Amino acid sequence: MRFLRRQGVFCRTCALASFRDMQADTMVMGWWGPLSVLITPFVLLANLSALSGIRRIPEPVTPGWRPPLNPGKPVFRRPAGILALVPLGLLGLVVLAVPLLLLVGMLVGPDGGDSPPTLTAGSCARNDAPWPEQSLRPVGCGSSDAQYRVVDPTDGPCASRDYLAYPEYSKDGVSLCLHPLKR
Repeated sequence: MRFLRRQGVFCRTCALASFRDMQADTMVMGWWGPLSVLITPFVLLANLSALSGIRRIPEPVTPGWRPPLNPGKPVFRRPAGILALVPLGLLGLVVLAVPLLLLVGMLVGPDGGDSPPTLTAGSCARNDAPWPEQSLRPVGCGSSDAQYRVVDPTDGPCASRDYLAYPEYSKDGVSLCLHPLKR
């Protein structure tokens, strides 16, 4: 990373030529460092203030002791300016994507929208994962898939052979007892 500055007494044409050359170089070479990726957009914007100063310089009325520099094409009509549209476009996508992802995250919620099914006392459930993992889902008590009867622990303590369901499976956030059904 390096910062360059051209100083001197310039006519408007020479100052514009220097600005366009340096701005095009910055747009191509300014992105190639970890901090440069963050700093280059601010440098490009700061350079625009130099451009406004250049536009305030009056046109030369008499020829100087040497001919003025050729300002060339505007920055975005040069190959360097066109190539710079790639990192600038990616930066624009990041600037737009971050708030959009934050908004989606706030709308969906912290659980990502995949909340487990709610079990209720007296119903039956099946665990589709090996214990101690839990992937519980409600099933009908008359079904051959039913493995456990859900018991509310406020009705009394869980029996010694009962399992405890994770709190996210109840609507109150209380761990429910899962009494094994004998089949």
